[in-house]
Amino acid sequence: MFKTIEEMSQAIAKAASDKKARDIVILAMKELTTTADYFIICSGNTALQTKAIADHIEDEMLAQGREFIHKEGYRSGEWVLLDYGDCVVHVFTEESRQFYNLEGLWGTAELTPYED
Repeated sequence: MFKTIEEMSQAIAKAASDKKARDIVILAMKELTTTADYFIICSGNTALQTKAIADHIEDEMLAQGREFIHKEGYRSGEWVLLDYGDCVVHVFTEESRQFYNLEGLWGTAELTPYED
């Protein structure tokens, strides 16, 4: 179990990194929205890879006793969203990430690049 929500966001980012996700960032959202404390955003090369990243995150969170509240976009794999309440994960293909531009939309959020 995680001691803090920040620790959970780091664990999610690590799980994404384990499956070779690219450009992993963590946005601190708690001052901007009541929806979540953190957004974790990353990219996969293909829809198949985004699904593999999402699956691995889901497995790692289940191992810690956390189940997602809601999951969207898995079928197409272009933008998979996993909602864990305090942390919301966005796994994009690169094209979809550029199109939706969440980092730009939430440009005032504190952005921390994830590094192993």
